[in-house]
Amino acid sequence: MAAMIHPSAIVDEGAQIGEGTRVWHFVHVCAGAKIGRNVSLGQNVFVGNKVLIGDQCKIQNNVSVYDNVTLEEGVFCGPSMVFTNVYNPRALIERKNEYRSTLVRRGATLGANCTIVCGISIGEFAMIGAGAVVNKDVPAYALMVGAPARQIGWMSEYGEQIPLPLEGEGEYDCPHTGQSYRLNGRILERTGP
Repeated sequence: MAAMIHPSAIVDEGAQIGEGTRVWHFVHVCAGAKIGRNVSLGQNVFVGNKVLIGDQCKIQNNVSVYDNVTLEEGVFCGPSMVFTNVYNPRALIERKNEYRSTLVRRGATLGANCTIVCGISIGEFAMIGAGAVVNKDVPAYALMVGAPARQIGWMSEYGEQIPLPLEGEGEYDCPHTGQSYRLNGRILERTGP
């Protein structure tokens, strides 16, 4: 199935857009962007040249995905959330050679109006709360809130909070999926199936 591109969208020649992707009203996709299959780009989304967006990502309205941002498969970007790519910007000083790369791993959720400061990695299936300001690496499955963001718990791949402590030992079986998780110190891993 071909990509659906709204007539008001601007897709620069050279941009790669996968099958089944939907590009909605007033979107601008730059020439160097690589966008996977079955992605949804909501109204007024901007996608820069040096951007990789994996399959099945959902990018809600008013999100700008700037150069040096990579989104793996199944990332959710909530409405009006923010990526940066320069750590200390000044209008009067050119810093394009100082872009810091940001990696958002598979299945992560970035809540509405959150800010992701450049140069960090967000782990698989992590969940960033609405309005949070993330300025350091986030572990897989972590639930982060606040400004600056701090971890307050763990999230399952299904998207519900796991009742385990932030640190220590423990196991959990998701009642919705049957997936098993194990906490070892400050690392949560899915152990099956």
